[in-house]
Amino acid sequence: MIIKEAVAALGALAQETRLQIFRLLVQAGAEGLAVGVIAERLGTEANGRLSFHLKELAIAGLVSANQSGRFVYYSANYPAMNELLAYLTEHCCSGTPCGIDVVPCDPAKTC
Repeated sequence: MIIKEAVAALGALAQETRLQIFRLLVQAGAEGLAVGVIAERLGTEANGRLSFHLKELAIAGLVSANQSGRFVYYSANYPAMNELLAYLTEHCCSGTPCGIDVVPCDPAKTC
């Protein structure tokens, strides 16, 4: 990951609604969630504001959208999330073990 990608991802996550959406999608697994379900779980409406936030996460490469019939499903981009975590921790503690292992998330398992 290059610094511009990290800045874009962190910038997208530096907003409360987008962070909530992303965490919800990470928990949902590889299948993702329909926009209506995302809105329901966040206690909001599936409107332009929610679409704006989803678009910002997609532009940053953190989520992807798939259309199935009338519904649009969003899912977390686990490789991008894992790359961001690795980028943030690659030189942790001046190269000495700090006791925290960052284990990549596997969407097929519970993270």
